[in-house]
Amino acid sequence: MDSQRNILLIALALVSFLLFQQWQVAKNPAPQAVEQAQSSSTLPAPSFADELDPVPGQQASAKTITVTTDVLTLSIDTVGGDVVHADLNKYAAELDSSDPFVLLQDTQGHQYIAQSGLVGPQGIDVSSTNRPHYNVSADSFTIADGQDELRVPMTFTANGIDYTKTYVLKRGSYALNVEYNIINKSGSNAALGMYAHLRHILMDAGGSITMPTYLGGAYSTENVKYEKYSFDDMQDRNLSVNLPNGEGWAAIIQHYFASAWIPRDEPGTTIYTRVIGNLGDIGIRMPNKTIADGDSTNFTATLWVGPKLQDQMAQVAPNLNLTVDYGWLWFIAQPLHWLLDTIHGFVGNWGVAIILLTFIVRGAMYPLTKAQYTSMAKMRMLQPKLQAMRERIGDDRQRMSQEMMELYKKEKVNPLGGCLPLLLQMPIFIALYWALMESVELRHSPFFGWIHDLSAQDPYYILPLLMGASMFLIQKMSPTTVTDPMQQKIMTFMPVMFTFFFLFFPSGLVLYWLVSNIVTLIQQTLIYKALEKKGLHTK
Repeated sequence: MDSQRNILLIALALVSFLLFQQWQVAKNPAPQAVEQAQSSSTLPAPSFADELDPVPGQQASAKTITVTTDVLTLSIDTVGGDVVHADLNKYAAELDSSDPFVLLQDTQGHQYIAQSGLVGPQGIDVSSTNRPHYNVSADSFTIADGQDELRVPMTFTANGIDYTKTYVLKRGSYALNVEYNIINKSGSNAALGMYAHLRHILMDAGGSITMPTYLGGAYSTENVKYEKYSFDDMQDRNLSVNLPNGEGWAAIIQHYFASAWIPRDEPGTTIYTRVIGNLGDIGIRMPNKTIADGDSTNFTATLWVGPKLQDQMAQVAPNLNLTVDYGWLWFIAQPLHWLLDTIHGFVGNWGVAIILLTFIVRGAMYPLTKAQYTSMAKMRMLQPKLQAMRERIGDDRQRMSQEMMELYKKEKVNPLGGCLPLLLQMPIFIALYWALMESVELRHSPFFGWIHDLSAQDPYYILPLLMGASMFLIQKMSPTTVTDPMQQKIMTFMPVMFTFFFLFFPSGLVLYWLVSNIVTLIQQTLIYKALEKKGLHTK
């Protein structure tokens, strides 16, 4: 197995991987989700979803209030107390834009909001046209300098029951609590429960063959750490999963950003989905509580609305950090991301961090690379003997196979020695691909010169062209035993095909691959010189 055949294997593996990822985006099956739903309930829809009005939208808003922290600017509708707009103050909408990134919004043709309310016999969010008009002390609230926590209370009274809905935000945090306090002065028992869901217009999952991103639902339970539940899944079946201990969350995720509802201290909470027209809801429903006359009760849920910052998300809820989806190689990708983040802490530039990470990873794999080239050199030395064997034996394939194996055994050569190291390296390459692609830290992060955004493609295609040139050099430095004209044409065309693919890759990924090729050229030169000193000819 020689270098050029290895390049062909890498190309086939890469193309197959990209096609597989795109197929996952298109199909996005959720077998565990369906199984959970079937085991929880085989009914068409959870009964509590019927408590919510089936007509999307709500009555005209009296007004919205603005709540601002250092990282978030929220618009909250005083009718129902929903978050109808969320700006991420630390993230620009576009590169070099002064406008913040908008995660939640309620505009014509696009709705993505975080709703919450109280339902049940004494619930006050009984329909889209009958929701509470909360009283608020001001039109805007801003966290002050030196202030760590901002509380925004909203009050409503009906039928002798006082309802207070309070938003609690903290400095530097994308997680905010929604607290309900209900005081019963009605003269009789009251019963109600809290719901909270994310409502999003039904859309395609998005992505492309080079950037297979996902847009859709996801959830976590006590038994399932992380499971996607796409908009197509929502349309096929209403999800209903019970949380016996109240541990889990429901989310809508997209590339780099996520929103999620997390129940707090409410055993028996249910995760649900429903579809109304072109809108999909995914959320949580806490069980009803009975409040005696003169007593009070509380409900609390946490809303995450922000970027996929793994450390912060892991502190907010178990497994919420898994929304940074590294696929089935997460156990390799997570340490790689940690290493990348650690390196960046020292160098302060994500492009330089990628370069150093590449050197570290390829250095760690050097024994595999050396074993690969050593096996290739030994196989190349056996070529004259194998050719003589073919001429002597002719078309007797069985005898040819037997004598080849005897020759390999005698010469202590493993014919798969050039392939196995490559196969061991591919999971690391793929995991690093995901670690770089899913890192929100690379979004709008500059490298130097013309690379102003490592998460976007190279505007002048310089890095892809350099990558293609480096692959061509690797081919030229690796003489091949391939004599078949068709295989030779394929190998010659391979750098061109790779260059075309990488034209549309994020520049951070292309930078990694370019540096990896440069390291390959260096390692290949050193290994070949060492092998030639031992009498193993590489040419």
